[in-house]
Amino acid sequence: MGKPFAYTYSIIVATYNRIGELRELVASLEAMDYPSDDFEWVVVDDGSSDGTADYIKELDTDFDIQYHFQQNQGPGAARNRAMAEARGQYFIFLDSDVIVPKNYLQAVNQSVQNERWDAFGGPDDSHPSFPPLLQAINYSMTSFIGTGGTRGRKDSITQFYPRSFNMGIHRKVYEDLGGMNDLRHGQDMDFSARIYRAGYKVGLIPDAVVYHKRRTSFKKFYKQIFNWGVARINLGRAYSEMLKPIHLMPAFLIAVLLVSLGIAIFYPPFLWVVFFMAFGALGVAVFAVVDSYKKTRSLRVAYLSVITLFLQVFAYGLGSWSGLWQWVQGKVRAEGFTKNYYK
Repeated sequence: MGKPFAYTYSIIVATYNRIGELRELVASLEAMDYPSDDFEWVVVDDGSSDGTADYIKELDTDFDIQYHFQQNQGPGAARNRAMAEARGQYFIFLDSDVIVPKNYLQAVNQSVQNERWDAFGGPDDSHPSFPPLLQAINYSMTSFIGTGGTRGRKDSITQFYPRSFNMGIHRKVYEDLGGMNDLRHGQDMDFSARIYRAGYKVGLIPDAVVYHKRRTSFKKFYKQIFNWGVARINLGRAYSEMLKPIHLMPAFLIAVLLVSLGIAIFYPPFLWVVFFMAFGALGVAVFAVVDSYKKTRSLRVAYLSVITLFLQVFAYGLGSWSGLWQWVQGKVRAEGFTKNYYK
């Protein structure tokens, strides 16, 4: 009797005008130390106009590829289309801007077979070949001082939620719960919350690391993090367990700073609060430089890490306040940057 599924794994990627990133992702998939006949690559092109269709159709790889084109509907609809077409027992979601190490599927498979996860995820990291800014952004996004260890760390201070840059589910999860919703930001977290509430076994696979490029400029990084701050408020409104004090800390710090500056204008002795915060920020900056240098051995990355770290806090805090304000105004769903998001 043959296998009940055509493949053990269906690797799912939703893409939109990301042909350059796809080339690097394909190269890393081809280099994996894992049987090429045991996984497929399911690509849903959400309306690209950069030649993605021709590129995919001309590929000659050892693994099977499904390519589906649809008019632009957003990443949720693209991933749902991919799940409907996938032929694997497990679905693995990767963002188009990641590359995987050789042992990626080996690490996933070993953990899934041993632990029988219904849903799982792994960490993201930067590759040594990435430019300094991308390595600095990675430091901000993955260090304990930057995100409180909420992104794929065993010592996270909050519950681990698999995210679509590196996330897997058993087919039965999709069949039971349906697909992702239409949130532009946070849809993967919403999906993870639904998976937890349904009682499925969810696990972190620390060795299943992906190298994540994220954004390539300060402006793009700011927009991305701002939108995540907005998304956190949407998620907190739907799932109370997804809005913890740690998530509101950037918004709180911004409020304290602005209020302190305002009071100090009329009552100068209150400047001591501002000075206290400035010294605290200096301490954080020194720690970030030292910690980032230990991890990257690059002074340039270390100094850039300070900028990305504070930009991250500022953007997330403002995004959170924007989300809260839209909530007070009665909006069903708060929105962040939508036009020219990637510019």
